[in-house]
Amino acid sequence: MTAPLLAFDCHEAWVYQLGALACPLEIIVGLRGRHTETWDENMRPVPPNARLVRLEEVLRGGRRYECIVCHNLTDLLDSKTIDAPRVLVIHETLDSAIRGVSAEGFRAAARRFVDVMGTHVVAISKLKGRSWGFEENIVPSAVDPANYFPWKGTIASGLRVANHIHRRPHTLLWEFHERAFADLPMTIMGHNPDMPGVAPSANWSDLKEKLSAHRFYIHTADPTLEDGYNLATLEAMAAGLPVLGNRNPTSPIEHGVSGFLSDDPVELRQWALRLLADRELAGRMGRAAQSTVCKRFSSGRFAADFLHSIELAKGKWQARRQTPSLAIS
Repeated sequence: MTAPLLAFDCHEAWVYQLGALACPLEIIVGLRGRHTETWDENMRPVPPNARLVRLEEVLRGGRRYECIVCHNLTDLLDSKTIDAPRVLVIHETLDSAIRGVSAEGFRAAARRFVDVMGTHVVAISKLKGRSWGFEENIVPSAVDPANYFPWKGTIASGLRVANHIHRRPHTLLWEFHERAFADLPMTIMGHNPDMPGVAPSANWSDLKEKLSAHRFYIHTADPTLEDGYNLATLEAMAAGLPVLGNRNPTSPIEHGVSGFLSDDPVELRQWALRLLADRELAGRMGRAAQSTVCKRFSSGRFAADFLHSIELAKGKWQARRQTPSLAIS
């Protein structure tokens, strides 16, 4: 790449992955609706190849960009005057993203909008892409076990990382979680101001310390609304933790090998008790989880796949430029 990549800030853990592309990167911060005015270094350090910028600076700068990475339709509108290819990354299912709006109508409108904008759409999973009607390019998130501390498992406790739990209890199957793990040793981390004693990690090093120390990780989710894993789950696997959760067709966990899966909260609780009592078993299963991450969610694979997505975006952008009547004013 001869020009930098321009990315809107989304959640830092995902944007941080763009550092694997080994190209200059500018990240737009100070966006509406964010919990912080700039990059949240509690989540991740700024990628070494990146520079933080404001949208106003980008719009008046006239700089050339290889591609623009957007995360929602607002990002596309905010960048409409910049002459560059665009990738729209879908991070959640359509049903999770909209409330009180016809999913069918919204899906059709989104398709028309990205076509007019000459935008290439990437989804982080098949479930999320299918829900929006964009299944042609799936680029899963990635983690590198080398970035995490060796697993110790010295704290006989489960760990879960999730934000705004009480805003999305159905998506996270929170009632199921509480039935399965009630009164068991448990650490919950994330932005949840309505949950006493729950807070996000102090920084990435603190998160890695927590992952290293805990016995197992938990991920529960409604299979119609969320995958059987998220980036936090992949991080836990990379750090060597076995994962417990409900059965989900997209779960990367092999039951009895890299974790335990059950739709019965009583049964899942028994598996949790077994891992709390047997650190060696947790260690063996965690190593299997780590092996799965290396095979299926590597940073090298992410970089190659996303660079291919950028090339597809360039082709669509060129086609749009040759049809000026499609331009959005």
